[in-house]
Amino acid sequence: MTRILLVEDDAAIASDVMRALEASGYLVEVCSNGRDAWFAGDTEDYAAVLLDLGLPGMDGMSVLKRWRQNGRSLPVIVLTARGSWPERVEGIDAGADDYLSKPFQMEELLARLRSVLRRHAGQASSLIACGPVTLDERQMRLSLRGAPLALSSLEYRLVSYLIRNRGRVVPQHELMEHVYAHDAEPDSNALEVLVGRVRRKLGVDLIETRRGFGYIVAAAA
Repeated sequence: MTRILLVEDDAAIASDVMRALEASGYLVEVCSNGRDAWFAGDTEDYAAVLLDLGLPGMDGMSVLKRWRQNGRSLPVIVLTARGSWPERVEGIDAGADDYLSKPFQMEELLARLRSVLRRHAGQASSLIACGPVTLDERQMRLSLRGAPLALSSLEYRLVSYLIRNRGRVVPQHELMEHVYAHDAEPDSNALEVLVGRVRRKLGVDLIETRRGFGYIVAAAA
């Protein structure tokens, strides 16, 4: 579905946040220091970043500034125990999309994450309609003509990513990264099999194959 980079050096907090994100259907990769985080965010394709400021190696504010200087526009939510308003202003001026002070409720973190993802995609709502198919990102549910569809987590990740990127051909390697876990090694034809299974469940021509390029859900589907 959606790859999230979690940058947090407190192992207990990182574990709690990762479990909450994974339970909500996100794929999560964790960095515990600033230098690894800067490299990951500068070279990998993430839908969003949850970034702590108090990091070893390189502080989070420096990481964020470097990303923005290098033209990286991925949404960033800053997480910090520091709650002073001058720091909030500095973080927003540095390019943060949102700011959340510790301690925080997981429900608020998830709501803010959904919000920045919608804004980044130009959406005003968590509901995305594609013809007879509707994606509800908040409920993590797909429905066909109003009736909910029973999808596995992999199937949901696949169709939700394609719908959120509707109108764009998504290359196979990119789709693999967002559907399967970072350390998973699926068979070469696993994605094709998964797409076929989703098509049968949908029963409508939503996902189009572009041979040699990838898959696409039409913008006006």
